[in-house]
Formats: sequence, C-alpha cells, structure tokens
Amino acid sequence: MAEISTLAYVVAKASNLDKWEHFATHILGLQTGARTAEALLLRMDEREQRLIIERGDEDDLSVLGWEFDNAADLKEYVARLREHGVDVTESAVGLAQARGMEQVYGCVDPAGIRHEFAYGPRLAPISRPFHSPLLVGGGFETGELGIGHVFAVARDAAESIHFYTEILGLRISDYIRDEEAIPGLKVDGCFMHAKTRRHHSLATAAVPSNKKINHLMIQVKSLDDVGLAFDRIKKAGVPVIMDIGHHPNDKMVSFYVVTPSGFGLEYGWGGIVIDENNWQVRTYSQLSDWGHRFSLPPQ
Repeated sequence: MAEISTLAYVVAKASNLDKWEHFATHILGLQTGARTAEALLLRMDEREQRLIIERGDEDDLSVLGWEFDNAADLKEYVARLREHGVDVTESAVGLAQARGMEQVYGCVDPAGIRHEFAYGPRLAPISRPFHSPLLVGGGFETGELGIGHVFAVARDAAESIHFYTEILGLRISDYIRDEEAIPGLKVDGCFMHAKTRRHHSLATAAVPSNKKINHLMIQVKSLDDVGLAFDRIKKAGVPVIMDIGHHPNDKMVSFYVVTPSGFGLEYGWGGIVIDENNWQVRTYSQLSDWGHRFSLPPQ
C-alpha cells in the first residue's frame, strides 16, 4: 500500500523576508538557494530547497509538503484519499515547479493546514553544493528523513489525530501527557512518523495559539553545532523560548527560539529513528528529562 515517505519541505508565510534570510543563514546555518521579491528558498542539503518562505502578512505555517517514492505511489495514495472523501486536487505545473517537485496534489486538514503530496524532488547541480560556513559537524540530518518535523496546533486534537493517522496514514510513535511542563497548561501531544521512520515528522496538540504551528524542528549531525548555534542565538539577542534540554521520547537534545514569523523553531541533535520491528507505543509523563526551561510562553 502506498504511503508517505517523508516530510520533504515546509512553506511558511513571512512579512519580512530580509529578517528571515539573515536568521536562516547567519544564525541557523542554512543556505539561500534563491531569492525573489516574493519568496526565499532555503537549502539544507543537495536539494534546491527545503524551507520555502513566501511573502505574506500571516507570519504562519502555510504548507506541509509530503514526499512519495515515485509517481505510481503518489497516484495510488491520491486515489485512496478521494475514496475517503478528501477533497484533494492536482496543483498547476507552475506550483510544482515552485515547490521543486515533478507533481503536486493538495488538500486542507481539519485545523486549516494545507498538505501537499509530491514526488520527484529537484536537486541542485554539483557546481552549487550545499555549504554552510557556520556548521562544523557535517551539516543537517535530512536525506530520506526529510526536513525535520512540525508540531501543528490542533483545533480539536482527536479530530486532527484521526485525520493524520486514519486518513493520511501516519503512524503513531508515542504520546507525551505532562501537566506540569507549563504552568496553567497541560501538554497532551501525539507524535507521528512516516515510512522513513524519523521519530516524528508531525506532532499535534490542542494548545492555545494564534498560529497553525507551534514549532518547526531542524536537526544537525553534531552536538557541537547545537551549542554553537545557541551561542549565536544569545549573542544576536534572538528570543529564546526554551533553553537546551533533552526530550524523553525522541531523545533529542535541543533548544527553542522565536523565528522572524513569531512561531517557534527547535534546533536539535540526536533524534532517534524508529525500528518498526522493535517499537512499542508509549506515553511519557514529562515533556523533557532535563533542561528546556521556559524563557518565553509558547506562541
């Protein structure tokens, strides 16, 4: 049965592309792939783009781009979505080109988030290799694991989880239910993975927010790069949401900061890959084993 391979790209809207470009390249260590008056294409690896920032006053998540191994799998998957009554439509050739993919379909989930389903990513020529002058440890953890993960804000958690698992076909990795992590707010999150088994490519919870996204996570291959990035964050005065800490479920060592669009970004190392033959869904009672002290309330 055809299923989602990985979270290939993320599209966000931003009112200030200049701030985003500086934040991405001078703080996070991404590379500008292309820049126009209306969009900023950011690279993390050999692909032309992973993170797409489009001009828009929303300053919020716009699209989650899910990748399939080939055209046949994508076609089968879209047909199954339609059998479930999902209004999924093929996007114009121009949008597929803008996403750096061969073919793109799309639909909207119960939380109002657009999901795109695509195959055939465009690679940069070898004459333009990915290079970050900031990273010391081998770059970002992408490849078949995709861009990272997104923690999406649900209007109704049960409805969103049903859509993501029963309709989109993502698999539940585990849960975190923590009543003490944030004063006055219970964290009740569900974490889900795709075929290539990054611990989670998507997580969701019904948390107070004026945005569709709580945070985007990007992962580096070296713990040193987490520490160096945190030093750059502090030096630049970028607002920190949570300082360095460790999650019990995906084993990620990370910190959280505020992006120029106002939602969070987790910068981490050490996230696990799931072994489907030796995996048990668990419920954790702590958001973090240590660290991750809040400096700012979640957006």
